[in-house]
Amino acid sequence: MSPSTPPWQPLVILGAGRSGTNMLRDVLASLPGYTTWPCDEINYIWRHGSRDWPNDALPVERASERYQRFLAKRFHAQWKRSHAAHIVEKTCANTLRVPYVDRALQGRARFLHIARDGRDVTASATKRWTASLDLDYILKKARYVPLRDMPYYGFRYLATRLHRLHSTENRLGSWGPRYPGMSEDLKQMSLGAVISKQWATCVSSTRNALAELPESRHLSLRYEAFTTQPVQELTRIGAFLGEDWSTEELEQATASVRASNMGDWEMKLEPELAAHISEEHADLLNWAESIPAA
Repeated sequence: MSPSTPPWQPLVILGAGRSGTNMLRDVLASLPGYTTWPCDEINYIWRHGSRDWPNDALPVERASERYQRFLAKRFHAQWKRSHAAHIVEKTCANTLRVPYVDRALQGRARFLHIARDGRDVTASATKRWTASLDLDYILKKARYVPLRDMPYYGFRYLATRLHRLHSTENRLGSWGPRYPGMSEDLKQMSLGAVISKQWATCVSSTRNALAELPESRHLSLRYEAFTTQPVQELTRIGAFLGEDWSTEELEQATASVRASNMGDWEMKLEPELAAHISEEHADLLNWAESIPAA
């Protein structure tokens, strides 16, 4: 088979951090013919050749032919481990660079966008921003750092550790997708306001980018709908992908999906922050709620 027609089909899951992207990836990867990487995300691979770019919103022109060949080799290496026809990829930062991802995968990818109420996302993500560093998690992702990028990311990890040790803010230096201007916002805005803006930027960037692609190549779904009726929502995804999974396969794949932590923001967010999100990002909250369900 020629390099231009690889034996695998990329399926890219898009979603802001804490929006159910891991859950959706794991469900799909448990189905026949689907596989994924044995780690949470591969942002190091997506940023290869652009590691010095100041944020995760990589411009489309950086997905050069050279980078496309590099990325295809990484996907092909993953395919060789299982020979599954579909390779599922989930890196939350891809929400900020959909055109780049699309070109990098030579227009062959299909996209699933999962959206969650931004108030619940903010409440959940705050725990990640203020959690201790997880060395085991970092080491799993480090397996996929391109060799020549190792010194760069090693230095950044050290800088993150030093920030946590000497900071009085009790938070990580950075967590999740880095939108343009986030470093400046962290100096001037409350952490909650930054986290909610991070969610909003990821959702709006993805929504706008997917609107430019043919409808046959992307599908949006709600976290709330998927967790409350997973079999029905997975059936809808199957129709989009051209799959006809059996009832047994659908039920087995979604057996661990639970409807939980919905509406927790009412207890976990400060009233002022909840009101800020509801007002500042009303259009996105309404859009996410209007996504059709099965």
